[in-house]
Amino acid sequence: MNRPHHFNLLARVLHWAMAIAILSMLFVGAGMVVSLQYRDQLLALHRPLGIAILLLAIVRLVNRLTRPIPALPADLPAIQKFAAHASHWLLYGLMLAMPLIGWAMLSAGGYPIPMVGGVHLPAILPHSPVIYGWLRPLHGVLAYVLFFTILGHFGAALFHAWVRRDEVFGQMAKGEPK
Repeated sequence: MNRPHHFNLLARVLHWAMAIAILSMLFVGAGMVVSLQYRDQLLALHRPLGIAILLLAIVRLVNRLTRPIPALPADLPAIQKFAAHASHWLLYGLMLAMPLIGWAMLSAGGYPIPMVGGVHLPAILPHSPVIYGWLRPLHGVLAYVLFFTILGHFGAALFHAWVRRDEVFGQMAKGEPK
């Protein structure tokens, strides 16, 4: 199979746009926990940003599954290849699961789920304090898992860019040369 040397334009745009959105979401989420004064404003931002991340993650996953991706360097140790693949799929799983769990949590809690422009999302679970009691801490724990997975991903990107000086970082940072 002929593999490209770089990710396609859509993959690169989604990667960097979602990186900004997810980091913003993590800081908004942390702000919601520590700030009672701005909690309502942060929550009003958190919900639509989460749904936007969910929709972009779906587009990104379809693009990832239907387009060839660059290969990792042939000399990369097998454990690092495994870690790269595992962390990427973990990130995809979390990008899909976190918004869905948040949506399900609000549904189970019986909370309205307003978006922007007066649009409300429908409940995806029946009102249940028991389910809410499970989903609320799960959402928080997975936020930490997402945060630490992103830190690992960022560290690996810097390792490839500055230590190995291979083409891995450039595969996502720039397009095919003309």
